[in-house]
Amino acid sequence: MSKFAEPMARLIDELKKLPGVGSKSAQRLAFHILRSPEEDAGSLADAIRDVKARLRLCSVCNNITDVDPCVYCSNPERNQRTICVVEEPTNISAIEKSRNFNGVYHILHGALSPIHGIGPEQLRISNLLVRVENGAADEVILATNPTVEGEATAAYVARILKPSGVKVTRIATGLPVGGDIEYADEVTIQKALEGRHEL
Repeated sequence: MSKFAEPMARLIDELKKLPGVGSKSAQRLAFHILRSPEEDAGSLADAIRDVKARLRLCSVCNNITDVDPCVYCSNPERNQRTICVVEEPTNISAIEKSRNFNGVYHILHGALSPIHGIGPEQLRISNLLVRVENGAADEVILATNPTVEGEATAAYVARILKPSGVKVTRIATGLPVGGDIEYADEVTIQKALEGRHEL
């Protein structure tokens, strides 16, 4: 087995921690970084440090942002009374690409999954309840992924929101079961939003 110099071995080990990056991919990336001009490698390192130093969660919706509240929550042209609940921040871009939704978001940062030890306490639900109980919403659209975990999460959130009297809807099944909302095309997202139903 090849031995790499300690700095290269360390870089490979760090790159292997990234999702979807195995040993071979980590080696290719590490050698690419090594061959890159000094300024490119420095820019990459600066970008990683900057993202860790400057980004935080929006105090209203839990979106990843560098300003608080985020650009969606602070935009007066968006319908602040319609809240779309998604599992991850990456789901927002898929919905925005449809150009069919002009409300605001709430990001849970996950879905219920007892197998993986994710219960309601691990999800960011409490500030959604505060928003609804303060009368800040007319409708909450549950746009969790159409997976077993996403469906369970939608049912749980609907159950805890119902007593508040807010209208709770679920996006239609325009998305494939077992799919991920992040990879859906614009038309599928548009149809899912148009065909949502009350829970």
